[in-house]
Amino acid sequence: MDSLTIILFVAAGFILLALLLALYRFIKGPHTTDRVIAFDVMSIAGIALIAMISLFSSRIIYLDVAIVYGLLGFIGVIIIAKYLERSL
Repeated sequence: MDSLTIILFVAAGFILLALLLALYRFIKGPHTTDRVIAFDVMSIAGIALIAMISLFSSRIIYLDVAIVYGLLGFIGVIIIAKYLERSL
């Protein structure tokens, strides 16, 4: 294995760790805002994992999935923020 592959596997490990920590905060979070932020972090980590899978499998189509997932995650956070602000 070359050094780039090792670095990418280490980065994927850190992304999985961030995903697990955000999942813990999502479940345990005492406030709704903690859960919303954890949801946003989990969606960003999911996008990064989809991009890594696309890179490892050499399939560009997965990047389209990551872009759509990013847009839906962003819209979801905006809708939840509006709901929490009680202006929806």
